[in-house]
Parts: sequence; C-alpha cells; structure tokens
Amino acid sequence: MAALVAGDGVVSSLPLFEGEVFLGDVDVFLPPGSPSSGMESQHPVFPGRKIQISHRSPASDRCPPLSVLQVISAYSVRCKLRAKKLDLHPRSPMGKLHSSCLNERRTAVVEAGAEELHLVAMESKLKGVPCFWCWSAQTGLYEACLEMLNQRCLALVFDLDETLVLSNNKETFENRMEKITSDLKNSELDATTEVALCNELYKVCEDSELLKDFTKTGTITLNHEIVRSQHEEGMLHKPDGVQQLIVRPVIRIPGRNAVLTRIKPMVPEHSCFINIRPGWDDLKSYLTTTIGRRRYKVYVCTMAGRDYALEAWRLLDPEGSLIGSEEISQRLICVKPDSKKSLERVFQESLCHPNLAMVIDDRMDVWDERDKRRVHILPPYNPSFAPEDKGSHDLSVLQIVKIVTSNVRGEFFSYFDDNLLKIVNELMYENSVLDLPDSPDVGDYLQRKSNKIVRHNDSPISPMDTSGGEVESGKTN
Repeated sequence: MAALVAGDGVVSSLPLFEGEVFLGDVDVFLPPGSPSSGMESQHPVFPGRKIQISHRSPASDRCPPLSVLQVISAYSVRCKLRAKKLDLHPRSPMGKLHSSCLNERRTAVVEAGAEELHLVAMESKLKGVPCFWCWSAQTGLYEACLEMLNQRCLALVFDLDETLVLSNNKETFENRMEKITSDLKNSELDATTEVALCNELYKVCEDSELLKDFTKTGTITLNHEIVRSQHEEGMLHKPDGVQQLIVRPVIRIPGRNAVLTRIKPMVPEHSCFINIRPGWDDLKSYLTTTIGRRRYKVYVCTMAGRDYALEAWRLLDPEGSLIGSEEISQRLICVKPDSKKSLERVFQESLCHPNLAMVIDDRMDVWDERDKRRVHILPPYNPSFAPEDKGSHDLSVLQIVKIVTSNVRGEFFSYFDDNLLKIVNELMYENSVLDLPDSPDVGDYLQRKSNKIVRHNDSPISPMDTSGGEVESGKTN
C-alpha cells in the first residue's frame, strides 16, 4: 500500500454513494500533515462521513478533467480515493462509475456548499482497482470553463466609452468646445498643434449642431438633404431579469460610423451622439469563426449607466452575435463610478476563471490590482482629433487589438495542447500533485516581454497576418 500512495498521509474509510445507490467503501488518503479524523470527529473533506455523488459532469470532447481543473483551481487536490476491495469486478457499480468517467472524460461531482468536489477517475499501476483524485473548485465553474476550453475559447472583457465608442451629449460637447477654445488661447502653441486644435474644434462644433437638430426635430440636414430618424427596437434588460421592449428614434449618419440616438425615447434631452471606433466590424467578425464557434466569450464592464450601456452595446452588436439577448443581463456589467472594476464582479453570474480572461480598456487605474496584468490598454478614442484612429505601423487601434487577442489565444492554447494535455494524459493515481504542470494564465502571455505582439507603440509586429489566423498548426481556428 505504501508504494501506491507514496507521499499521502492519513487514511480513513468511507462509504461511496451515487445518489442513494451504495457503490462500495473507499479508502481516503489525505495529504501529509492533514488532521486525523477519528470516528467521533468531523472528516476534514467529507463532514457527513460519507461521499455522496450528486451528478456527473458533462462529457468532454477534447479536455481530460485534470487539465480543466488545473486551469481553474490549480493544485487543489483535497485527497485521493481508492476502492477498499482490491478484487472488484469491472462491472461492479464502482467499477462502472470509474470506467465511465475515465472513458467519457467526466467527473463525479460531490456538492459541498460554495464549492464542489470533483472525483477524477485515474489510471493506476494496480490494474482493475477504481482510483480517484478528489479536486475542489467553485460551484459551477468547472462546467462553464469546460465548454470554453473544449471550444478553444477565452474570455474578452470590453470597456465601452473611449474604448469602443465615444459618446457625447449637449453638455459634454459644450465642455469639449470650451476646453479647446481655452487651449487655443495659449500663446506658446506651435503651428502644428494650433492647426490640429482648430480642426478638432470645427468637427466638434459640426457634430454638436447635428445633435441639436436631432434633439429638437428628430432630423438632421446633410448635404442639403434632410435625414429623418428611424424607429429601432431593442430590449431593456433590467437587473431582475425582466425584459422590456424599447423603441428609440435613431439616425445612422450616412458615410460615417456614427449614430444619433435617444436613451430615454420620450425625453429629447437624453439624445446623444455615438461614434463607433473604426475596425469594430472586422474585430467582431474575428471573435466568432466562420462556422459560428467562438474564439472569445465576450463580456462588457463599464462605469456608464445601464440604460446607456445597453443602447451602446446594441449599436455595436445589433444581431446579438457576441452576446445573445438571453445572456445580456449576466454579461453586461455596470460598475459604480466610485468603485473598482474587477473580474470577480464580471464573472459573478456568467462564470469564468480570470486565468482565461483578457480585458480591453483605455484605463488601467479603474481596475482592481489583481486584474491589471490582464488589461490591454488602448489610447482613448477621439474621432474629432484622430478620425482614422491609427496606432503603430499604420494599423488602426482595433486592428492591433485583433492581432493581440489572436496571439494571446494562440500562445495560451499552444501551451495547453502541447504541454498541459501531454503531461496530464500521462499522470497516474500514484503520481504526486506536484507532478502537475503549471497552469496557463492569459496574463502571462499578455505581459511577457518576449511575446512578439503588437502594442500601441513601435514594438515589433507578430509574424501573423491581420486576417485572424493564429501562429500555430490550426488547433485553435
């Protein structure tokens, strides 16, 4: 027995059930240093002094359970289980559980409050003996991340204002014009800056007049032609889950990726002018593959009000290809301006692990310290000053985002497939937890200096075209 459980400590014996069906007794091997559990004391892993499986996890197409658990709950093995009788028939209830979980890449799940314990079927040097590793994870997280990893999908969290859109109302237009006018009074301005400010002021004034006309009449005049608003329908998704139909007057300005809309349809003063960042449609099409499989699961985290955020996102994703109507209330998160954004808050309802997540924002300071390493910063979007929105190497800012997200995803799954899966598939029951490989983390690939991703300066471009193909052997397309 010592050879089988080398490195493991305290041993106890508990009955194993699936639902109400008794499968047999198992020996429970706790890690070294674990407290013993006499007959009168509470068991450190199974307080009820029995192991009761509530359900089995979904079958996995590509990922063995250990690979998923190491990503979402690294090294969280609570104990090891081994059938007490060493001569169990393969068709015994416990033998069938073990072979089914092993062949279908499932886990047997034991509910334990805010966490769940996953019994992972393991091959053993002692043939024919059902053996399991017992691994803890946040309730529901395994199933959510299993689907993403099987699809080779990561999470992408977008900010809205000055990241994907720039929105103005009457007040913000006036403030911007006042600021530019004040800057122009500076006697030390060089000629180039003065010309740039004058051009910006002209464009801001022009757009402000369009907003005034839309607010007063629901129309604008372009090239001596009147453009009338059209009614567009959207769903208002309240925090309680109730959906309410909203019909708004909207003008999509011809020849520009800009929209005039009204957040509260019956209140003209709630009209706003929304510019959509160049390259958004191309980036959006990359995030889902041609066969409809997601490369990234998209979330939105903004400090804007919810009514405005829902309308801005509707304009960005009108067909719901990135976030379906049934999921928008869980995946569009509004944070109070005096609070910090955090991935913990973003993933509160639609579960995901931060290791799988990347953030696109124009500000780092609004994010929780733990999440800053996963934030890719963009220059704030200002179409009046820089309408073409160019970054380095004459690429648009969102073209660069496309390359960054493609490279990060490619490197994450290159490690996952070529290292993590290879090692995990060779592990046996007798191995130590320390034999597990390191867990991949999106933040590592985003921050690693040796990673040749494009940034918004003059750093090198990745050896990848901008059409969305990854630098790998077709595994994550």
